Amino acid sequence: MARPRMFDEERALDAAMRTFWEKGYEATSTQDLCEATGLGRSSIYNTFKSKHDLFARALARYIDAMTTAQLAVLEDTRLSGADRIRALLAMVVEGETEHRAGGRSPGCLTVNTTVELAGRDARAARMIERDTARRLAALRAAVEQGRRDGSITSARDAGALARFVNAAIGGMRISSQGGADRAALESIAEVTMDALTA
Repeated sequence: MARPRMFDEERALDAAMRTFWEKGYEATSTQDLCEATGLGRSSIYNTFKSKHDLFARALARYIDAMTTAQLAVLEDTRLSGADRIRALLAMVVEGETEHRAGGRSPGCLTVNTTVELAGRDARAARMIERDTARRLAALRAAVEQGRRDGSITSARDAGALARFVNAAIGGMRISSQGGADRAALESIAEVTMDALTA
């Protein structure tokens, strides 16, 4: 009979996610994961199989939480299309300024993973591609709603505008990692909104 697990797997997964988010995949050692989760090496490997499997599960957890929150804003039918995107940008600014340590933000685990691993880790790349497609579809729908309600007047293709907003958000997250403060991030958000009515 197998012994019952004597730890909270969800809590361990959250702790591992925060560690990968802060340090990156390559720089996170098994010892870092043991310290973060409070688990021994054997418990980590018995539960999560490998560092890579633990990372994939942590990334999936992060993507699910972040994308769910973003889609809730982008699909809020009480707001105009432009206000949905404005609210999303405000959420990004708030998130980036809320989690600062030493004047810098950890950024976004998805963006960080794209930069670190997507070119050489097929599993991570597939996860990020699926997530990006979901977010781009929601952004495009918000742009199209903005066209219908008159709050977005740019004549550019809705898909192109969605990709632009998505790229601006990624840029905001990287800028925050580099030390950009709230005012700088809000300025990027304002210019992004200006592009939707240009």
